[in-house]
Amino acid sequence: MSGQVKESLKTLLARRKPGYALEAPFYTDPEIFDADMKYIFGRHWIYVGVEPDIAEPGDVVVVNIGKSSVLITRDDDNEIRAFHNVCRHRGARMIPEGKAMIGNIVCPYHSWTYGLDGDLKFAEHMGEDFDPKCRGLKKVAIRSIAGLLFVCLAKEPPEDIEDMARIMEPYLAPHDIRNTRIAFESDLIEDGNWKLTLENNRECYHCAPNHPELTIPLFAYGFGYAPGTLDEEGQRDAERYSELASACHVRWESEGIPSREVEHLDDRVTGFRTERLPIDRSGESQTLDTTAACRVPLGGLKDKALGGLSFWTQPNSWHHFMGDHIVTFSVLPIDASHTLVRTKWLVHKDAVEGVDYDLQRLTEVWQATNQQDADLVKISQQGAEDPSFEPGPYSPYTEGLVEKFASWYTGRMKAALA
Repeated sequence: MSGQVKESLKTLLARRKPGYALEAPFYTDPEIFDADMKYIFGRHWIYVGVEPDIAEPGDVVVVNIGKSSVLITRDDDNEIRAFHNVCRHRGARMIPEGKAMIGNIVCPYHSWTYGLDGDLKFAEHMGEDFDPKCRGLKKVAIRSIAGLLFVCLAKEPPEDIEDMARIMEPYLAPHDIRNTRIAFESDLIEDGNWKLTLENNRECYHCAPNHPELTIPLFAYGFGYAPGTLDEEGQRDAERYSELASACHVRWESEGIPSREVEHLDDRVTGFRTERLPIDRSGESQTLDTTAACRVPLGGLKDKALGGLSFWTQPNSWHHFMGDHIVTFSVLPIDASHTLVRTKWLVHKDAVEGVDYDLQRLTEVWQATNQQDADLVKISQQGAEDPSFEPGPYSPYTEGLVEKFASWYTGRMKAALA
């Protein structure tokens, strides 16, 4: 980053008005995008997948984060490791993005061969003085939190991920992620900056007019509302939600299912938030009829009406955990105006498609919602690129979590540039 660009970014950050959207260059400027990749995605813990992505020894999954490519393996000792996907000979990319099963990591260029522990095992024609111990793959920090995989590209990753793990593992443990499998996975490229993708996710102001499928099981009231704007029927629904949420939290906590809100979205380096939210009607699952999509419960859970545990992490993920299935979302920037949203649907590892669950029924709510969100992100990007764009105010009732994302982002960027 040039000195001029750095000073311009500092100026934009300094004049950011709390409670208002970011200025247009944060969504459109390629140089600010490069700074995002360096200071946000290059220095923080990034959610990349789940342990079932690498369920067996020899499984490998490759995830690209900007220009960096990370390969994640499970070795013969069942250890999960992550490495830069760059050969230590002449730097070739070794494994394409996606999943594979391998015995060793073999560079296709000159056949340098690495074990699943990253050690160099074979390098032909390198001479007697060559020391293979100095040419193992470069490690990437990786942390599994109850089966959710996070990596950090920094040499000194933020240590507060251990705080997040300590708090979150009791919330996630009942869903037993390690004993699930991926029933379906989708990659959707949104025509917008990654920050617009996150901002859209962090509020439900837009839900009622835009998400007819999602708002069947999901109460928009769980994300805030302005009481004075509700008609009589809306007020009754809001009161019903509030009473239901209180009663459910008491019941779930009495059953040993942590449920109450924990919120650290903008006061920690590794920002996160969680809360178990009631689901309408049957209370079982985020499906069109709100009943469980899969007959085999996760983790041996007995109570089918467990609502949905929501878990958000800065800067790139959100997740929904129900009694019968899990949906996880990973946001990976491509360039200033394109973002990959990767969604995985998980069921119990013993569940059989067509017997225990119907794939369409399992995925239809979030397949529809993802496309609707992508359409909203696209028009937001178009607006940010319009010369007339200026930051508008956030709703104090329904966009508080958007403000927390913007506050976290600007705070982390200021700290990096200081």
